[in-house]
Amino acid sequence: MTKRFLVTGGAGFIGSAVVRHLISATDNRILVVDKLTYASNLDSLVPVKDHPRYSFVRADIADAEIIRDVLTSFQPDVIMHLAAESHVDRSIDGPKEFMQTNVFGTFVLLQQALGYWRQLPSGRREGFRFHHISTDEVFGSLGADGFFDEDTAYRPNSPYAASKAASDHIVRAWHQTYGLPVVISNCSNNYGPYHFPEKLIPLTILNALEGKPLPVYGTGENVRDWLYVEDHVRALLLIVERGRNGQSYNVGGSCERSNVSVVRAICRLMDEFSPGFTGQHERLITFVEDRPGHDHRYAIDARKIRQELGWQPQETFETGLRKTVEWYLSNRSWWQRIRSGVYRGERLGVLA
Repeated sequence: MTKRFLVTGGAGFIGSAVVRHLISATDNRILVVDKLTYASNLDSLVPVKDHPRYSFVRADIADAEIIRDVLTSFQPDVIMHLAAESHVDRSIDGPKEFMQTNVFGTFVLLQQALGYWRQLPSGRREGFRFHHISTDEVFGSLGADGFFDEDTAYRPNSPYAASKAASDHIVRAWHQTYGLPVVISNCSNNYGPYHFPEKLIPLTILNALEGKPLPVYGTGENVRDWLYVEDHVRALLLIVERGRNGQSYNVGGSCERSNVSVVRAICRLMDEFSPGFTGQHERLITFVEDRPGHDHRYAIDARKIRQELGWQPQETFETGLRKTVEWYLSNRSWWQRIRSGVYRGERLGVLA
């Protein structure tokens, strides 16, 4: 059955991947609502911009009147909430925007969704879902062993993580208190095409391509579980379509790597794609002052989504990273516009 999907933050990295997949692999109608902040990029939606099932509204999720009008006019069956300020370093420099969008914006969106849901006819009301997409950073930091599962206590350590933890709790409360049908997902570090180049993997690729230093925080031994973005998108659609109402699902790639090993893997690929530069790119690695409050390790236990919904990642870290590097080398026009204006690769999140 064809459904109407409202995707907040649909011009961002993960959001645009969701939209491109919904258009290419389903018959659903999609409306993107995006404020178009620095990390949003309509170029990421160029592959679908002329499709008859795609539409776009520029709006702030914290603007109740606009959101109410959008819900009334579009009549969604599903809201996938991906709009968020998402970079830890930027949250250290300016936490206010994170609280405004991630906490207050989520509250406004929930309130408007609740009012909209309550007036739906019974059949559509039962099929409605509000899917809140979150992060494993809400759980804090792991030691050398163990994994985050859906029952792990929240312990956020950065302003970004705290804002996402708050939004998770608000979504859960709106389900428990008002009955709004919700699902929540918490994912590990995403990577892949169209990733804004302030994050580790795209920043390293582009700096290596330009012969610039490759910054690695601290000793580089901080560990992350890496998830290819298209694998994440497939998980998100399974969760919103088949996940149990009121439940949360952890999504991880089971690809733990230290930050310095990720950078070295990119260097090897860049050596391969740049004949005559074998061994040269790794010389660009530069260890810099660590991020304040830098969590040591994240790792996801994804058994619940595997067992209940049958999800499995299709990419290993090696295959996904190769696809990512190849995409950036083949799509220079996408990232050159960013590097020439909005973001030039400068260090963020250093306390004065």
